[in-house]
Amino acid sequence: MFVDKAKIFVKGGDGGDGLVAFRRELYVPEGGPAGGDGGDGGDVIFRVDEGLRTLMDFRYQKHFKATRGEKGRNKTQHGANADDMIVRVPPGTIVVDDDTGELIADLTRHDQQVVIARGGRGGRGNTRFKSPANTAPAIAENGEEGQERWVTLELKVMADVGLVGFPSVGKSTLLSVVSGAQPKIGAYHFTTLTPNLGVVDLGDERSFVMADLPGLIEGAHTGIGLGHEFLRHVERTRIIVHVVDMSGMEGRDPFDDWEKINDELKQYNVKLADRPQIVAANKMDMPESEDNLTAFREKVSEVKPDILIMPISSLTRQGVQELLYKVADLLDSLPEFVEVEDTAAKEAEEGIVYRFEPGNDTSFSITRDNEAFVVHSEAIEKLMRRTQFGSHEAIVRFGRILRGVGVDAELRKRGAKDGSTIRIGKFEFEFFEGGSDDYIFEDA
Repeated sequence: MFVDKAKIFVKGGDGGDGLVAFRRELYVPEGGPAGGDGGDGGDVIFRVDEGLRTLMDFRYQKHFKATRGEKGRNKTQHGANADDMIVRVPPGTIVVDDDTGELIADLTRHDQQVVIARGGRGGRGNTRFKSPANTAPAIAENGEEGQERWVTLELKVMADVGLVGFPSVGKSTLLSVVSGAQPKIGAYHFTTLTPNLGVVDLGDERSFVMADLPGLIEGAHTGIGLGHEFLRHVERTRIIVHVVDMSGMEGRDPFDDWEKINDELKQYNVKLADRPQIVAANKMDMPESEDNLTAFREKVSEVKPDILIMPISSLTRQGVQELLYKVADLLDSLPEFVEVEDTAAKEAEEGIVYRFEPGNDTSFSITRDNEAFVVHSEAIEKLMRRTQFGSHEAIVRFGRILRGVGVDAELRKRGAKDGSTIRIGKFEFEFFEGGSDDYIFEDA
């Protein structure tokens, strides 16, 4: 079974928590802080494996979670960083954020890789908070949460040559004749429901990969019929071999079919209009094919005079070898890869790592929810998740930071009084306006 689309969940590993510890050695009074930092969580990395051809594995495993970093240790020892999780994908895979529709990565080359979900940074141990004013801090941070997201994987077949055309024009038969592929062949529409790949060996030390792609119908660019399930695979091919039924069976007009298919390709992706194309005028063994071919050539020359038209018959193999040599010669003159957007640069996109340091965004807004004051700020919420509220010193530090960015002053402007409920994310606190320089909130 060919699987070319999958939706999966990925999560980077959480960072390990920092440790509060002190040196306790004989003859070393007041040894000072000795709590180490937590280790970083593992990243979820997608890596291209040219040995894979489908997204079949993702039908059975849809959740990928990297491991958490180790907690900090005594004697200022750093917790171990977690190993990254490597997820293997076939070449031609594109990764899209399921929530935003943003293209994250376009993976085409063997061993190419990209970080899809970054692991969280480890929390700092109390050694990091030592200062002349506080030589024995009892403060440590929780590890940051790993980035998590739902992503959609789509596989675009990586082939040198793509066979396109209306259903039942003979694409599958042609592929079976020129390669070792054994696609399902039948005298009815949509026999081919998934792409079939075959290697064509010309015997002169030249070979190429040919893909028999599911048949198009009018309106495919809008998703009608197999629609986008077909069209996304055409984008990867270096050459398009447009198979046209010259017999005119079922009352069809070869030129009309050729125009409609090209129009669908152009409307889906305008760049496909410039993709090198050879017309394989198939079924030339049928009685009326010669007359139809003559009329076809005349009409095509008025629209695209430079296009190459090769008369063939997949059944009798007439003209097939000549077609293959023309395809190979054209491939020799083209770049090895179809140019695609360099979205691998998304690997460097900002992860979830956050610290309140100069340059970080500390903007916030405040709204009312009945009697509660709600503070909206992604950065402050991240700070809260990192704060170990079991420590009084940690609460004091948290309050000072909020005071420094102006949260408490804005709350007073909006009418917050002693005992008012303050909500930040999933946390609720009581506002404390006692004039103390130590903190502004008490845990509710």
